[in-house]
Amino acid sequence: MAVHRFYLTYTDDRIKEPIIYHVGHKYKVITNIRAASVSDHVGILALELDGDPDEIERAVKWIAEQGVKVEPIEKNVIE
Repeated sequence: MAVHRFYLTYTDDRIKEPIIYHVGHKYKVITNIRAASVSDHVGILALELDGDPDEIERAVKWIAEQGVKVEPIEKNVIE
């Protein structure tokens, strides 16, 4: 098991999509929203994924395919 943290940036056309809900059901990962800021035009989310590293990688790839920008959080800035 591993824990990885990412910043997700949603554009206005993706904000209302339940992407985190779907990733938690589609992949064997535990999702934990650590911080979020959402407006009508942009959404920025700090997301923690807990699970097998390969499954996390697949989940992150799927999120990116949904049109969401995914960036790893290098430092532990949300603790």
